[in-house]
Amino acid sequence: MSNVKTKTAYHHGDLRQQLVTATRALVEAKGPDLFSVSEACRAAGVSTAAPYKHFADRTEMLVAVAMEGFQEMAADAERAVSQHPPGSDSAIAAMGVSYVEFAEANPGMFKMMFAGDHKTESLEEAGHACYGSVLGQVAARLGKSDIDDEVMQATFPLWTFVHGLAFLRIEGKAEFAKVQTSVNDLVEMATRQLMTH
Repeated sequence: MSNVKTKTAYHHGDLRQQLVTATRALVEAKGPDLFSVSEACRAAGVSTAAPYKHFADRTEMLVAVAMEGFQEMAADAERAVSQHPPGSDSAIAAMGVSYVEFAEANPGMFKMMFAGDHKTESLEEAGHACYGSVLGQVAARLGKSDIDDEVMQATFPLWTFVHGLAFLRIEGKAEFAKVQTSVNDLVEMATRQLMTH
């Protein structure tokens, strides 16, 4: 049966994506430390030799999942921003909300994306691209045509707030503060406060 599935995957040219999807599911279920190539192969219905046509090792498989995460996060942010005037507080807040929602929908992958265990140049670029989108919105909010020190200083607290909120929520620690406010309202409130200082 696995041979049939493998041939089908090769025929359609989607073997790599099948393996990435299987790896992603395992990362969500067990975390990256307990992920194994053999399990991913079983989940994808391919032989244990199949991954090495696309990946050098398990690390490259995990990197591919992290890369997919950054791409999806960027696409989510772009969709969120498109519903608001560019450079507005609501656009910046929408990006923050999409960030937290992405983390809650993909906690295992989100943690792995920022763990720093599998740094590559491509992942660094993907991360910088995501952050660059926030910098661009803040620059527009401040009436700046370039990313200068003021933009950098204004953006960093915004990111640390949503990044911290995301981790608190996916680790079940947010309840400790006994705050009943929704993520949307929390991020909007923080954005307004941080952008007026």
